[in-house]
Formats: sequence, structure tokens, C-alpha cells
Amino acid sequence: MGAAAASTRRRQDLLSRTALGVFRLNGQFLAVSEDLARPAGLTAARWQVLGAVLHEPLPVAGIARAMGITRQSVQRIADLLAAKGLAEYVPNPAHRRAKLLRPTAAGRAAVARIGPGHAALADQLAAHLGEEAFAETVRVLERLATTMDTLNQAPPEHG
Repeated sequence: MGAAAASTRRRQDLLSRTALGVFRLNGQFLAVSEDLARPAGLTAARWQVLGAVLHEPLPVAGIARAMGITRQSVQRIADLLAAKGLAEYVPNPAHRRAKLLRPTAAGRAAVARIGPGHAALADQLAAHLGEEAFAETVRVLERLATTMDTLNQAPPEHG
């Protein structure tokens, strides 16, 4: 096997291991998020959507882009949150038809109830990984996500 072929195989192995690791982490984070959200009367998905609009109201399409999921999935969850009084739709000055979603006081209170468990998990991760390694993990994952966004927007390379 030539050096180029060996290099390609190594890169393929790295890609496979990265994908499998991210899939595993996704499952682990979903499970722990369900556990954290349950006492607040939320699911992980509802918490995720509420969390996306805590700092500023967003249209459903904007939430979907930020979360990397379909607009339809976010719409379904946003409608459930609104029906339960945890969020509300408000006019969007930039777009008449695409209303903004924002949390209600009850939605903010529900998310606040998750805070202590969230803080405890953050402390546990920092203790096990070390503060700097934890920060580096965040940087690497953010860089990987940004790179994947760039690659998904670029035309495919053949050769």
C-alpha cells in the first residue's frame, strides 16, 4: 500500500471514529438531558427549544438552524410549548408571517429548575476532564461543527 492510500485509510478511520464518538455522545447527552429536564416537567427537546430562545426570541426556522434539526421538528415542539403556556408567539418586525417564539415566565421558571442539576453535571465533567481539557473539548467540537457547516455548503469535490 502506498503512502497516499495509507493516509486516506487513516483519514477514513478518523472520520469513522469521530462520527461514532459523536453519535455515542449524542445518545449520552440526550439521556442525561431527559433526566435533568424531567423534574421541571420538560423533555430534553422542549428544554432545547426553550433554551434557544432564552436570550432572544427567534423564528422557528432560526431555532432549527441553530440546533441543526428540521424546521418541522422545532415547529411541533414550539406549538406544544405554546399550548402548555411555556412559550408564546409574538410578532416579528422583520417578517410578518414568521412569528418569533419566546419563553413565558412559566417557561423561564421551568428552565431555571434545571439549573442546579445542570451545574452539578458541569462540575462533574470539569472535575473528571480538568478545566482546560473541558474548555479544549468545547473548542474542538465548535470547530468541527463549523467545518462541517462549511463542507455541507461547498460543492462536493471529486478526484
